[in-house]
Amino acid sequence: MEVITEHATLLLILAAAFGFFMAWGIGANDVANAMGTSVGSKALTIKQAIFIAIIFEFAGAFLAGGEVTSTIRKGIIDSNAIEGAPDLLVFGMMASLLAAGTWLLIASMAGWPVSTTHSIVGALVGFAVVGLGFDAVQWGKVSSIVASWVVSPVLAGTMAFLLFMSVQKLVLDTDDPFKNAKKWVPMYMFLVGWMISMVTLTKGLKHVGLNFSYGQSMGIATMVGLGVVALGVFLLRRIKPDDALEQRTGSRFANVERVFGILMIFTASAMAFAHGSNDVANAIGPLAAIVSVISSGGEVAAKSALPVWILVLGGGGIAIGLATYGFKVMATIGKKITELTPTRGFAAELAAACTVVLASATGLPISTTHTLVGAVLGVGLARGIAALNLRVVGSIFVSWLVTLPAGAGLTILFFFILRAIFG
Repeated sequence: MEVITEHATLLLILAAAFGFFMAWGIGANDVANAMGTSVGSKALTIKQAIFIAIIFEFAGAFLAGGEVTSTIRKGIIDSNAIEGAPDLLVFGMMASLLAAGTWLLIASMAGWPVSTTHSIVGALVGFAVVGLGFDAVQWGKVSSIVASWVVSPVLAGTMAFLLFMSVQKLVLDTDDPFKNAKKWVPMYMFLVGWMISMVTLTKGLKHVGLNFSYGQSMGIATMVGLGVVALGVFLLRRIKPDDALEQRTGSRFANVERVFGILMIFTASAMAFAHGSNDVANAIGPLAAIVSVISSGGEVAAKSALPVWILVLGGGGIAIGLATYGFKVMATIGKKITELTPTRGFAAELAAACTVVLASATGLPISTTHTLVGAVLGVGLARGIAALNLRVVGSIFVSWLVTLPAGAGLTILFFFILRAIFG
């Protein structure tokens, strides 16, 4: 307790710096994966993908990031175990942020697509076991999160498979694919706008003082969906069939892919929003716990308010991380697992976005990396297992396994260093 009151300002500054570092790592690694499908399918350039991601990642973190934050903050460690030792909680959360951020920096430099959720959960468990004891970990909550790492890629993969099969049936396997693409793409656009709006209105705006009834949310989301359709139709009108393009590429679907390239602007925005709403918790959840303890003079609360500046710091860190270092790992998801076109990339992105947004609404901190890889695998399987690069898939799975113990090990190291420095 004396340590907290004596060094309150310094601890707060360090915690904010570590939280920003962690958010930067999320932007550099996880967001790059989330946007990789758009770049890999050539629907967007790297600069366009970064521009879209910065806007919608920040919006998702700020507008809909509160639900998952509470799960990370108070769900993994038993608050009763730290009632009498708030200084341990502060050191442990700071060590967790620094450890997870360090691991993400290492992974990003090497070009490995790892899970930020794995990183922070492993870090929190490592701190709890060594600092508080084995019983301090809420193993039931940890096991439910671990289960989500299996459920989320399977769910996203199934949704991506079904979405791509619907595109195949409604557009690709028809007599006039270009005409049918223009007919059905607005329906997919409406789904994107409605789904993102609905979750934001029903779950994400509570911490900024806006509470809508379910009926009001449905009405507003429908209007937003129709607005997205109107914008999409305006953009689609500018695309005319180009026979020379089909002859040049040798594909009768070349013009169809141009239509779906427009749609991917919307699915990329949805994926960025979904990612920001879910993964900002990995950076600001521990930071919110530290701020709560320091501002209350050492009281460990089971639930605390989430200051707006913390959401801004998390969203800003994610955006800067993507802009400065995201190019390193963007190619892995977009090019190396399976060959992506705008039709396939659309199905993968929308399925992953739906899965992540639903998880964010229920407060379950799933891994966006797992979800997106599952979605890309689902799209690849729709063309047969031979369409997948199994060697790359295997190396990605190995990097996932390494992440959890790496996060835990680094946290233990940083925890003892911080405790030694501050006595």
